[in-house]
Amino acid sequence: MAMPVKMDDRLRRIHSGQNARVKELRRAFGEAAPNAEGEVAVEGMHIVEEAIRSGLRLTTVFFGESAKERTHKLLPQLSSHTEALLLADEVFASAVPSETPQGMAALVRVKAFALDEMFVPAPALLVAIAGLQDPGNLGTIARSAEAFGATGLLLGERTVGPWNWKAVRASAGSLFRLPALKIELAKALGEIKSRDVRVLATSSHKGTAIAEVDLRGPVAFIVGSEGAGVPKDVLAQADEVVAIPHSAKVESLNAGIAASILLYEAARQRKSQ
Repeated sequence: MAMPVKMDDRLRRIHSGQNARVKELRRAFGEAAPNAEGEVAVEGMHIVEEAIRSGLRLTTVFFGESAKERTHKLLPQLSSHTEALLLADEVFASAVPSETPQGMAALVRVKAFALDEMFVPAPALLVAIAGLQDPGNLGTIARSAEAFGATGLLLGERTVGPWNWKAVRASAGSLFRLPALKIELAKALGEIKSRDVRVLATSSHKGTAIAEVDLRGPVAFIVGSEGAGVPKDVLAQADEVVAIPHSAKVESLNAGIAASILLYEAARQRKSQ
């Protein structure tokens, strides 16, 4: 009769920062984009568990020595094909970007999406992001987009990538599940409109109040950066400019908050029809 595998037996101790998988973790955090195997780097117990809950394949999980007691919670959730490494704390800290490491990180295989997948289920509800640099805002938008039924995120030029570790953390796992695609936005809008999707640009100072706009059909919101707003070449292709009325004492809303309000209003209208 085979003896059960002890949890500690699954852990392989690593003492060198030159280990190939440790170097790949460090590189993946630095590049914030999938490698040739489709792996991205994530950090933190909650985010690693969200990746598992989202049905993604974890190829390697890394634990810091000081977080070893937490391995007994996570290891039973891992596939037998997932490599589990226990790193000396200084090695772990050298491979992750956070200043106060939680002692857990992973290389996760994520799915690549195509534009065609952004339009289902109907009616499509897209968020096109133009030039947003703050990863926390992107993560907030992704979290709200999933919460309110968006069908996809389109990330235009000069927009932070979806696999920036801060964006993934702020999304609370939504970026694992919501289709997101880096794209040349001005060109993509033509195809979006050819599918009878109304393109609505957002503005802090002018435009139709969002509550007065019919959002029950296929819609794509364009959200720009807080400083520059929506680029002119993108704005020129919008079918309409919409605004969220607010006190004149406030110059503009945070991009993540503004997108969340727009998405909530779309969900409210669609639920009421």
